[in-house]
Amino acid sequence: MIGPHKDLLAKRRAKLRARKPKRKLWRRVFRTGLAVFILGHIWLLAHAVLPVPMTANMLMRPDGTELQKDWTRIEDISPNLVRAVIGAEDSRFCAHSGIDFEALGEAVEDNRSGGRRRGGSTITQQTAKNVYLWNGGGYARKAAEAYIALFIDLTWSKRRIMEVYLNVAEWGDGIYGAERAAQARFGKTASELTEREAALLAAVLPSPNKWRVDPPGPYVARRAGTLQARARVVDGEGLAGCVLE
Repeated sequence: MIGPHKDLLAKRRAKLRARKPKRKLWRRVFRTGLAVFILGHIWLLAHAVLPVPMTANMLMRPDGTELQKDWTRIEDISPNLVRAVIGAEDSRFCAHSGIDFEALGEAVEDNRSGGRRRGGSTITQQTAKNVYLWNGGGYARKAAEAYIALFIDLTWSKRRIMEVYLNVAEWGDGIYGAERAAQARFGKTASELTEREAALLAAVLPSPNKWRVDPPGPYVARRAGTLQARARVVDGEGLAGCVLE
C-alpha cells in the first residue's frame, strides 16, 4: 500500500509544481494591468491642471503636415468661440455628465429611421478621443471614450474641459487650437474673434480638412449664419455659464 500511496503523492506534487508558473504568470499580468490602470488615471488627473503638449490625434496624422499649435488659456479665448462651439457641437454641455444620453438616444432613433445620419458625441467625448484615443469606430474605442469622458467630467471642471478641447481641436492644415486657428485664418489672436469669425471656425469643426474658412464656401457660410443665431441663444439662455461665469 505504501508504494501506490507514494505514487499518488508524487503526482499531486508534480501537478502543484506545474501550476505554480501559471499562477506567477497571472499574478504578473494582474499587477501589470493594475499598474497601467493606476498610471492611466494619474495621467488623466494631471491633465486637469497641466497643458496637453501632444495628443493621440496629432501623433496619428496620416500625412507629414507640420503641426502648428500654441497652448492658450481659456481666459485668452473669445467667449464668442465658446458660445459658437457649444451651439454647434453640444448645447447641453453644461448639463450632462460627460455623455448626453438624451442626444445619444435621439441620434440612434434618427439613424434607425433612415434620417440624416448623425452622432451623439459630446464635447467631453471629443476631448477624450482627440487627446487619448485613436480615430475611427469600433466598440473598444467607443467604450474607452465613454469611460474617459465620464471620468474627466467627474474630475475636471467644465471650464477645463472646454479649455483643453479648444486647444486640441484641429482646424485643418495641421493647425491645432483656437490661437493658431485665429492667427492663420483671420490674422488676429483668439481673444479678438468676432461672432462671425467664431461661427466660421465652429462651422468647419466636423470636417476641418474638407471645409474652408478662408474663404468659406456656400455651405460653410450658411452654417456659420445658423451658428451665429445659435450662439446668441446659448448666450441668452446661459448655456455656456459653466465656462464663462
